[in-house]
Amino acid sequence: MTSPKLTLPQHVAFIMDGNGRWALERGLTRIDGHQEGKKRIEPIIQKAVDLGIQFLTFYAFSSENWLRPEEEISSLMSLLYNSMRSEAKKMHEKGVRLKVIGDRALLAPKIQREITRLEKLTENNARITVIIALSYGSRQEIIEAIRKVWEATQQGGISPENLTPEHFSQFLYTAGVPDPDLIIRTSGEHRLSNFLLWQGAYAELQFPDTYWPDFTADKFAKAIEQYTSCERRYGKISAQL
Repeated sequence: MTSPKLTLPQHVAFIMDGNGRWALERGLTRIDGHQEGKKRIEPIIQKAVDLGIQFLTFYAFSSENWLRPEEEISSLMSLLYNSMRSEAKKMHEKGVRLKVIGDRALLAPKIQREITRLEKLTENNARITVIIALSYGSRQEIIEAIRKVWEATQQGGISPENLTPEHFSQFLYTAGVPDPDLIIRTSGEHRLSNFLLWQGAYAELQFPDTYWPDFTADKFAKAIEQYTSCERRYGKISAQL
């Protein structure tokens, strides 16, 4: 008896790694790499729409990235802000719903305002949901969720003995979003780097030896094809045994 094939993933998450190395190998600046990497996002969103995938998450800026040189951070934030301003109308017209997760308090006020505007603008779009993990760290997310749970217990809204993983998930940044079925980290590095540690507990993982600026929509489609050949058992025995 052969193993059952997986259907298409509902949610795919990306660790967009390798922009800087891609640029340095070509004698370019790191920000050149980030600008080139930005170009990969729209074609991948379109491919996901074509395939019928409903959620995409892009790890754009981690909580640890604040430790990078100030010049690079400034350039990244400018790239982010300008991209939101220039791409918003197009994404809205394509039916994309935008959601941003992470510690927004660390972002510049104008970026916070732009995020709020875009989330409000696109909140009723239903073709695909695109989540941007920005100033995001999974450990901090979990700590914040624990604080919220504690506050809820103090107010009588929840009893600790009745807390379930499903209930706890509602206190995370990703409340209302299904857990990722597939996490792809480009550049060949094999680690999650504090990304969706709770949500990715049962995700399939892929680590292609391709820098993010070279990760095309066609390579994304091949990654989805590879995913559908796997069997997800969630700790159970294989169907073929």
